[in-house]
Amino acid sequence: MKLIAESGSTKTDWRTISADGQISQYKTVGFNPYYQTAENIAEELRTNLLPNLPNTNIDEVFYYGTGITNYEKAEVIRQAIRMVFDNVKTIEAHSDMLAAARSLCGREAGIACILGTGSNSCFYDGESIAFQVPPLGFWLGDEGSGGYLGKQLILSYLHKELPDDLRTKFDKRFGIKDRLDIIDNAYQKPFPNRYFASFSKFIFDNRQHPFMYQLVSNTFGLFFEKYVLKYPEYQKNKIHFTGSVAFYYSDILRRVVTEKGCTLGVIMESPIAGLTLFHRD
Repeated sequence: MKLIAESGSTKTDWRTISADGQISQYKTVGFNPYYQTAENIAEELRTNLLPNLPNTNIDEVFYYGTGITNYEKAEVIRQAIRMVFDNVKTIEAHSDMLAAARSLCGREAGIACILGTGSNSCFYDGESIAFQVPPLGFWLGDEGSGGYLGKQLILSYLHKELPDDLRTKFDKRFGIKDRLDIIDNAYQKPFPNRYFASFSKFIFDNRQHPFMYQLVSNTFGLFFEKYVLKYPEYQKNKIHFTGSVAFYYSDILRRVVTEKGCTLGVIMESPIAGLTLFHRD
């Protein structure tokens, strides 16, 4: 039986594929080898994954997740899996970017993009990531992401650039925001990207307002300029997207793709379904 995982920092989607092709699904908390040891991860798997599996006869594990940036971080995940599944023969641990590429492109070449809390992209040659315009993280990059959208909204709020009707709605929903409180969340508290991304729902609920529509459109346009348009032969390859921002703002994203002279491929909310098909086939 195959076991497939797609993990973020908050949750992990799991799928099993039996010998006859039957697929089952499970969820656990997310994992990040930057902050957790193999022992910590193994204990969580024993407690919250193992009891739910139909059997523990796992032959192959394909794990994709946040924080797998080098061999050492991948080995943390592999060690955790070996502690839990004694008879496993194959363990692969890969980055969330490869998860997106395999899920979106399958075994064909294309440009894969992640637009969620953060953003990322790569050129995938049908087997592996062949080229990547490097992401720069929340403070220096993340254009096109929920974190970036929220940051632009808050900047407009603090600079008194929000139209009066939107400002009234904002204050009613969140209360009047104090500059020092925002700065504290930005520079002192952990996960500023999540804090700013939390305002993306307000943008979505008001996305038909001309100001919000333009904010989202400009953000996607910037993502293309900083990343997508720098890939060789980007006009000859389909551009695929995964992540909540890409999925829920797909109407605006589709227009920007066309404006940039690109060909749209697939837009998925999550990579797990595509990964399951990739490994089943």
